[in-house]
Amino acid sequence: MTEIEITPKPTDVPGTSPVTAVSAADLTAPVVAVYSVYGMSCGHCAGAVTRELSAIEGVTGVQVDLEAKKVTVGSDRQLSDDEVRAAVDEAGYELG
Repeated sequence: MTEIEITPKPTDVPGTSPVTAVSAADLTAPVVAVYSVYGMSCGHCAGAVTRELSAIEGVTGVQVDLEAKKVTVGSDRQLSDDEVRAAVDEAGYELG
């Protein structure tokens, strides 16, 4: 089962600062979810995951934390695990 945490905004969480952040847009969206993604190790990895997740309809922003192996996705609707998993798979990585 995918770990999903819904928060108001990722910037409101004290003590969080992504090691590598790639942002496609604003993460102040109505829905913000955090996913574990395995296999990422560099900026190229972060870019590939960001591109694929950004292509999902309704996604307004993507932020990657390589050290924590987490991806924060802002969207204007609740995303299904299946569509997030498909995008991460397409990028060549594994949704935790």
